[in-house]
Amino acid sequence: MGKPNVLFVLTIDTEEEWQWDDEFPQHDCSVQNVKQLPAFQAFCESLGIRPTYFVDYAVANDAQGSGILREFVQTKKAEVGAHLHPWCNPPYFGKTTEAESHVINLPEEQVVQKLDELNRVINEKIGVTPRSFRSGRWGMKGKTLELLASRGITVDSSVYPFYKNDFFHCKGAPVTPYYPSFDNALAPGEQQNIMELPVTAGFNTTHFSMADKVHTAFSSGIISAIKPVGILWHTKLLRKIYLSPELTHSEDMNTLVDICLDKKYPVIHMYLHSSSLIDGATGLLNIDDAFGTICTRISAVVSHLQERADVSFCTITEAATRLKAAPAAVQTCAEGQYSYE
Repeated sequence: MGKPNVLFVLTIDTEEEWQWDDEFPQHDCSVQNVKQLPAFQAFCESLGIRPTYFVDYAVANDAQGSGILREFVQTKKAEVGAHLHPWCNPPYFGKTTEAESHVINLPEEQVVQKLDELNRVINEKIGVTPRSFRSGRWGMKGKTLELLASRGITVDSSVYPFYKNDFFHCKGAPVTPYYPSFDNALAPGEQQNIMELPVTAGFNTTHFSMADKVHTAFSSGIISAIKPVGILWHTKLLRKIYLSPELTHSEDMNTLVDICLDKKYPVIHMYLHSSSLIDGATGLLNIDDAFGTICTRISAVVSHLQERADVSFCTITEAATRLKAAPAAVQTCAEGQYSYE
C-alpha cells in the first residue's frame, strides 16, 4: 500500500512581543521579532513550506513589519491572514481585562469595529485583503464566524482543540477541518462559506476522546493537588500534544503525526508565534537560540512526515480550497454526531 496523501500547513501568529504575564500592551508595542521573519521565511522555503502569517495590528501598522510581509506576498511564497489582538487593535474601549483579551468575549459591535480597522491597515500597508483569520488567544463563536464570512474570510483557525480555561473552551469541537455552524462554532453546520481548520492536537494514544476525559479529570478537583497530569507526562503514560515547536519536542510531535496519519487526517497543521523567534520575548520558550531550536524541530517533523506520507505544502487558504474540492475530507452536519476517535 502506498503512502497516504496529506496537506501540511504552517501558521504563524505574527504579533508584538511582551512578557505574557504582564499587562496587555496597547500603544507603542515592540515588534522587534519581525527582523527574524526574512530568515524564517528563507528557512521555510528551503523545506518547501508555504507559511501563513496571521498578522495583528501592531505588526501591520509597523513600517518594517508590513514591508517585510508585503515582499512575501508579492513573491507568492506566503499568505497573510488577519490576527485580532483586542488590546492593541483600535478602536479602544478601555483597559483590556483577561476575559476581554479573548475575542470570543467581546461585544459583537466591538469585534466589528476592530476587525474592519485591522483589515484596513493590512490592506493599506501590506497590500492584501485577508481571506484567513485567527482570533487572539483562541476561541470562536458563531456570530463572529458570520461576521468573518461577511468580510470575505473563507477559512478560520481559532478553534484550539481540547482546550478549556476560565474564559472560553473548545471542548468537543472537531479536530479536523469542518464547516462550523453559525449557531455553534464548535459543531458542524449547513453553511459552506467559511471553513474551520484547527491546529493539529491530540494525545500519545489513539483514543483521543478517552484520553481527553482522563486528562481533564486529573487536571481539576482535589486530585490535581498531587499533579497527576505531570506524573502521566513524565512517565509517558498520557501526554497532551500540540503540534507547535514552541511547546513540544520533535519526538512528541512525530508521535502525534503518526497517530494522525493512522487516523487518516487530511491536514497536518503546525503553528507558532513570531515572538518566539527571538530569545526570552514572552516567557513561553525560555531557552537560548530559540530561533535555531524552532527550525530544528520543524525540520525534524517535516522529514518524519515525508517518510510517512506524500506531503503537499499549502498556505491555509490553499488547503481549504483543496479540501473544498474533496468534500469527503471535511466534516459536515450530514454526517451526524461528530466523534474524534
